[in-house]
Amino acid sequence: MIKAITDIEKLRSGNMKILKSEKWLRYLALTTEGNVNLERLNSLEDINNNYVLNYTEKTLKALTTLYLSEYQVYILEETLKWSEVAKSGLIHQRNQWIKEGFNLFAHNIGSAEIYMEESSESNPEIKKIIYNLIITHGLIGQYIRGEVPLTANKPLFQLVEAGIIPAADLIEILKGLNYCIVTAVDEKIWMDISKETEKIIELVINGQFDKQCRLKDRIRRLRAVSIKNGEDFDREYKEILSDSRVMGEISNLLGTADLWYVEAALFDFTFEEFIKVFLLISQKANLSKVKHISFEWLMRAIYYQHEGKKRVNIYKKRIIEKYLSEITIQDILAGCCKENLHVAYEVSFYENLDDTVFFTFQFSAAGSKLIEFCIEAEKSDVLYESAIILLFDLFGLRRDKYDRFYEEEKYLATMNQTVDYKKMILDYITGDNIVDIGPGGGALMDLIEERYPGKRVLGVDIAQNVLDSLKKKKQLQNRRWDVLYGDALNLSQYIKKGSVDTVIFCSILHELFSYIEYKGRKFNHETLAAAFRSVFTVLTAGGRIIIRDGIMTEPAYEKRIIRFLSEEGMQFLERYAKDFKGREIEYTVIGQNEVLMPVNDAMEFLYTYTWGEKSYVHEVNEQFGYFTPSGFKEFITSVLGTDARIVEFKHFLQEGYTIALSQKVEFFDENRSPARLPDSTCIVVIEKTND
Repeated sequence: MIKAITDIEKLRSGNMKILKSEKWLRYLALTTEGNVNLERLNSLEDINNNYVLNYTEKTLKALTTLYLSEYQVYILEETLKWSEVAKSGLIHQRNQWIKEGFNLFAHNIGSAEIYMEESSESNPEIKKIIYNLIITHGLIGQYIRGEVPLTANKPLFQLVEAGIIPAADLIEILKGLNYCIVTAVDEKIWMDISKETEKIIELVINGQFDKQCRLKDRIRRLRAVSIKNGEDFDREYKEILSDSRVMGEISNLLGTADLWYVEAALFDFTFEEFIKVFLLISQKANLSKVKHISFEWLMRAIYYQHEGKKRVNIYKKRIIEKYLSEITIQDILAGCCKENLHVAYEVSFYENLDDTVFFTFQFSAAGSKLIEFCIEAEKSDVLYESAIILLFDLFGLRRDKYDRFYEEEKYLATMNQTVDYKKMILDYITGDNIVDIGPGGGALMDLIEERYPGKRVLGVDIAQNVLDSLKKKKQLQNRRWDVLYGDALNLSQYIKKGSVDTVIFCSILHELFSYIEYKGRKFNHETLAAAFRSVFTVLTAGGRIIIRDGIMTEPAYEKRIIRFLSEEGMQFLERYAKDFKGREIEYTVIGQNEVLMPVNDAMEFLYTYTWGEKSYVHEVNEQFGYFTPSGFKEFITSVLGTDARIVEFKHFLQEGYTIALSQKVEFFDENRSPARLPDSTCIVVIEKTND
């Protein structure tokens, strides 16, 4: 049994005396710190119960599985038990270390400095070996991740060069060390990188530091998780780093400093945002002094506990994204970044530590409190909607359906699940150039590509988070379709006039109608008119507009009786009538849990009642039906005139509504005879007759 493991077991059994003789264990056990790379945690609750001590114990247990000499095991045991001490210790002890100039934030360096001062090792050569192993502890893994250059491992080569340890011994020790520290995190990671680790060890031991990866490859390694999640790295790199000045700034920065926690802090940001962050640092940091750039503070700030799991704090992320979108790369290079009252980036140094720079974003007191309020309000759907509106207003975020924060993933998934209802659209497509307005999760574009592999399909959206999601999907699934930022009301600014054969509005026109403020108001038919005219400018002669969307019923003056099967239904209606933004919802209570309503008010309400509480906060902000069939036809003719021909107009009740509502309501006409639910959805195909 390795002594260090025995010492930990004694401590766990209640023997506190062991802390007097074993300083390394005292620091690990008696700590107020939670210095953990959050990237590897599934829940922030894992930080509790002394994560660092538990991790150290795992590395030592991994050591017991290796077949090494007694000398090699001793070297590794001493290395492993001291390698994490800079992450631990009580406040007074940590303050003392900082006063002595120990770098606790580059924890391999800090741990090595503590080891040299606190260790009782009497053999100077062994102490030098262990010191160099601790100071380079984890750097081979960090090189694989792009965080440090290969030259950061030179202290290892110097041991061989000075004859302090034979190369063969050091190779085995380094293989064992990296095995222990990686498998203690995740055995699968070790399986993935073990062969590359061995090759890097050979380069280091032989002093072949000229073999280190080039700048592009290093940045690629820094973006490994982002690439795995669908980032088109080569395209982004070419587009953003084509500017020689930008390339020079990034090259100087990465050539100067080692990086800490960069992937954990920045993987969920776009490549452009990632580069902007580094350029902001380069403008503030004195590169002649800086040896380390730490994103630890940002990493700690960007995560929080959401529904029992560690999640990126989407409120902070959206605010940071908005801030970065308002400053260009050229603004940063020119040193003229726009100030913001509620969010700002911070490049700072820690007292008595001038070689390490810290990067994070700071929020105003009001902004911070509002973010906390949003987190607390997640427990209540109604309160949450109010909190989000406040957040939108304070930070100037997009206030529309496209940004659903944590509901965005579920929303896009739901859009993809309704794909079977959308297949009928494919029968009406004409020509080779297809544009899908508001493509959601991309399911319809997938269907078009699969049915018509030779056609060019383009998704156009004004929501950047939707576009980012689709770009990742395209990369991961090797799709041929493409996406473009664009405004449906001004398509000719983004797409050449007369170049498109088919434009599709699939369940998107009612959102334009509900959310887009046109000529000073929402729920405005003029918004739809502007969208139709916009589309007509990019259509070819013979081109088509295909619409799948909500429809009202006629005659519109008819009324229906709804009998709720529970008290909850009446309460839902009362709240809905108060909260619905589209128009005034009329109803008259005519009995116990019974109301009489205009037929289209009844259906507009029932659409939301079907979706339930989770969708309520969004559904009350949109009107699904905005024309009766005859009204829609008249509108098309009045807007597009004789240049448009309606080649298909049909409507139907979307499958699922009847079954879903049968568990909640009974539906009658005014004579109390059972009535079928009116048609909910229409398919309209408009053909452009003239160029």
